[in-house]
Amino acid sequence: MQIYIHIPFCDSKCFYCSFNSYTNLENRIKDYSISLLKSLKYELKNVKKIDSIYIGGGTPSAVSPFYYKEIFELLSPFIDKKIEITIEANPNSATKDWLLQMRELGVNRVSFGVQSFNDKKLKALNRAHSSKEAIRAVELANRVGFKNISLDLIYDFYLDSKELLKKDIEIAFSLPINHISAYELIIERGTNFFSTPEVKANKESFNFFIRDEIIKRGFSWYEVSNYGKYKSSHNLGYWSYKNYIGVGAGAVGFIDNKRFYPHTNIEKYIKEPLFKRVEELRYEDILTEKIFLGLRSIVGVKKEILPSSMQKRADILVDEKRLEFKDGSYFNKDFFISDELALFIMQN
Repeated sequence: MQIYIHIPFCDSKCFYCSFNSYTNLENRIKDYSISLLKSLKYELKNVKKIDSIYIGGGTPSAVSPFYYKEIFELLSPFIDKKIEITIEANPNSATKDWLLQMRELGVNRVSFGVQSFNDKKLKALNRAHSSKEAIRAVELANRVGFKNISLDLIYDFYLDSKELLKKDIEIAFSLPINHISAYELIIERGTNFFSTPEVKANKESFNFFIRDEIIKRGFSWYEVSNYGKYKSSHNLGYWSYKNYIGVGAGAVGFIDNKRFYPHTNIEKYIKEPLFKRVEELRYEDILTEKIFLGLRSIVGVKKEILPSSMQKRADILVDEKRLEFKDGSYFNKDFFISDELALFIMQN
């Protein structure tokens, strides 16, 4: 079983962010933590073993290690020392002491929301850190003992050029990281950028440029937005359609053919931490998601799950060398066309 723990508190709201996150609510951290522990304790009743843990946000590094101690006390009986335990962090709040204490609690992977090493771009995105702080944070994480360090980059912003993006990648690879998540800027409703969609560059060439620059430096492309010498087992679990528990405001869970949705509003979650809205997925829904997720990652799609008509269309793509068939599964070599391939396979 995988577990995702959501920490919705942030020190600032980025202009592109559509995640369930809140600023200026430090006074609710204690009550939120109490409710989160109630929810976690309830969810663990039916868990025998935990395969991976991911603590995301929001900004988990905006919350003191004090509030994580009880979480790890609850989790410890289910944790094998070898499992991946990831926490997200922002460079401005991930101090040496915070990183050291999180590592002592058992966290063995940290993912930094860097987005860029260009200060002008960081300011325009409303990031709360500078390029120097980002570099320092990654180096600090390595110094306190983290071996698995990831950072996020964002691209297709109006300030971007190939020169800027190449510089970002060069700086990233000068640091002790083994994973990069590179996300194309998406303008979503409810974000600050929704009223200024022109901030998106809409240059498809950036996709290929970013991919090629990262791959030629030795990282493997294992999902449309993810590269690394190290591949996140938690991420792979999602794309493989494994069961997972979600704990926290807005942390979705998935068991067999059901999704579970808690309150997204912090105040509602604090009052009713055990509330879950249940969505039952149909066979067609699950098949669709398995095809889309499998083709956008190295997970692939097992032939046995496809109806004969879909198998025939997948075989056409193999003949055209757009898919590879190996060990009973179809694999996609170019994740940027994964949606196009999935739609072809599923057409009526």
